[in-house]
Amino acid sequence: MSMGFKNLIYILSISLLLGGCSMKEYKLFQEDKEEQDNITIVSEKEYKEEMVFENIIAPNDRVDITVYIQAGQGSQQMTSILTSRETNTSDDIQENIGLLVTQKGTVRLPLLGSVFVSGYTQDQASEFLIKEYKKYIRNPYVLVEIKNQRVIVMGEVRKPGIVPVTNGTMNIIEAIARSGDLTDFASRSNIKIVRGNLRNPKIRNVDLTDMSALSLSSLYLKPNDIVYIQPRNLKGYNKAFNEISPFFRMVSSILDPLNQRKTLID
Repeated sequence: MSMGFKNLIYILSISLLLGGCSMKEYKLFQEDKEEQDNITIVSEKEYKEEMVFENIIAPNDRVDITVYIQAGQGSQQMTSILTSRETNTSDDIQENIGLLVTQKGTVRLPLLGSVFVSGYTQDQASEFLIKEYKKYIRNPYVLVEIKNQRVIVMGEVRKPGIVPVTNGTMNIIEAIARSGDLTDFASRSNIKIVRGNLRNPKIRNVDLTDMSALSLSSLYLKPNDIVYIQPRNLKGYNKAFNEISPFFRMVSSILDPLNQRKTLID
């Protein structure tokens, strides 16, 4: 093989590799170039608010509502007269568990009929329903629990998907751990949290590799947050190499007979 032809193959290979390694098609939720690498700074006030955050009931939520009364006159034992609670203790999200909160923000309950619960925290909803049931029942106790609290973990984790929030709050480290940890191609320095209305989302960038950056950020998540682990540029090069490997094999299969013939002639 002539030196000029070798150089041509080398230049063509490099061009194909560099042309195919763009990460644009692999990365989601991309921002303006000036802002995409900026780590989000969270104020002390906002951080403290996130530490004490309580989720509120909203339309399309599913809630467990259990109503208790005293088992007998003078008894300290409580017995359930109404429950939507499931006996399944799995941490997996149950799409049909509990009562569905309607688009109007209501649930339908025995004795009370259609009751508005949207906008209440779990404790506030419990206190409200206790007052309502006191109109019909002596000394009721009501327990309300939101069942479909979750975050969505996408990108370079070993088990992407929906992660249930079972303790009311969750942080990024726990969400990643429940998703099987990061893959080898994961970017640790620019993890995105997508929050709020998806027509106009609020995006945070978190750097897990820099302790000083973490001290200015917040690892707390809210239900329905999307955690997106971006791929490193290495994934683009690896993908590009896999794409041009058939080209190398094809060129090699063409040139090998020519090389063998040239060797025999020489």
